[in-house]
Amino acid sequence: MTREQFQDAVTKVPAVTLGFWIIKILATTLGETGGDSVSMSWLGETTPDAGRSGLNGYLIGTAIFGALLILLVWLQIKARRFNPWLYWATIIASTTAGTTLADFATRSLGIGYPGGTLLLLGCVLASLLAWYRTLGSVAVDTVIGPRQETFYWVTITFSQTLGTALGDWIADGSLGYSGAALVFGAALAIVATLYFWTSISRALLFWAAFILTRPLGATVGDFLDKPLSKGGLAFDRPLATAVLAVAILVLILAVPQRAGKHPASASEAGA
Repeated sequence: MTREQFQDAVTKVPAVTLGFWIIKILATTLGETGGDSVSMSWLGETTPDAGRSGLNGYLIGTAIFGALLILLVWLQIKARRFNPWLYWATIIASTTAGTTLADFATRSLGIGYPGGTLLLLGCVLASLLAWYRTLGSVAVDTVIGPRQETFYWVTITFSQTLGTALGDWIADGSLGYSGAALVFGAALAIVATLYFWTSISRALLFWAAFILTRPLGATVGDFLDKPLSKGGLAFDRPLATAVLAVAILVLILAVPQRAGKHPASASEAGA
């Protein structure tokens, strides 16, 4: 394998390590507090009926974060190699857009949490199916070109949105925010156990874990910023968002960030 071919086999997404999952959970929590800061605190969308008297805060928030996400995805695809700052900025944009889009789907469309969750689950499955039928794999270590990256970011955005709706659905029930966080934390522990002790498809387990980290972050974010009367800690949303952003910046600097390797690089390097 030539040096140029080996370079091409390095993906533009990070290797999936423990550090990756820690930053991902923090990013999803920031997405919840950041999305709520814009759509609820600044745009005033605090109830399902709030948008009927004027502009819909959830829809405006989705447009704002959606435009930012499209720009960052375009920059990510145009980049020649893995850039951790650009990658995590795009992840944060996808999770904030997912927060406001999920709120719009479940609250403003009138289909509720069950309808919104099923709709978004269908979007995730459709994206994964189209990706698989087009390119033959949905594994993240094959994301090395524009087509793979496009499917990757579309699937990520839908999964972030699905996770938000699922988290809100469970948390608004009898479990509350802390109880829902424990449920999703336990579900992630089960996925980790399956990873280490079974031969189940790694791609399937990755996307299961990726989706589950979003409701975990959503419930933790809601627990931080929701009023005491609703079971939250009533932290200031913008302040909580800023603290989470600083924590992510510190971790990106402290935790080694490296690109994942395409399966071809390992097989060819050992040949």
